[in-house]
Amino acid sequence: MFRYSTIYINLVSFFITLIIFLFGEYVISNYDTFTKKSSLRAGFQVENISNEIAQENVIQEDTNEEEKETKENWYLEIPKINLKAPISEGTTSEVMDDYIGHFEETSKDLGNIGLAAHNRGYKNNYFRDLKQLQENDEIYYTHNGKTRKYVVTKSTIIKDTDWTYLEETQENTITLITCVENQPEYRRCIQGEEKN
Repeated sequence: MFRYSTIYINLVSFFITLIIFLFGEYVISNYDTFTKKSSLRAGFQVENISNEIAQENVIQEDTNEEEKETKENWYLEIPKINLKAPISEGTTSEVMDDYIGHFEETSKDLGNIGLAAHNRGYKNNYFRDLKQLQENDEIYYTHNGKTRKYVVTKSTIIKDTDWTYLEETQENTITLITCVENQPEYRRCIQGEEKN
């Protein structure tokens, strides 16, 4: 029994050695092919990475240009609360971290312009002092180099599901919306009408 085990172990060792030897011979005989493929693969990967970096740089340049254009040509000023802040498209939290957000469903020029911003607890709380606005306070809205002057006509608290204040209007209106402190189901809504 002991002898059989030794023979069995020797046979298994022989086959393992044979497999390793044959594999080594195969690698050595095809060494040139492997290195060429590896260098081609590496070159291809480097080229792909270079292309990706170039594309990211182009996207970054476009984004920087867009941000620059937004800051220079699209902003809101409210003298009473010392606010002058850039506006950007959309009302996601990411947008409103850096900008006043524009409700995409509303106008950018004529009709009802809807804007939203944080009022506390974020990096930029542009509408922090919105509650101080009263009737006849001035709001200046600039888009594409044209500035419109509005005066506050309404200051109210609405339900967070009430979108009627963002509906289209015949007269040129601006609607500013922000949260109400400690009342998550409500929003503060300031509306102004354009005055020449």
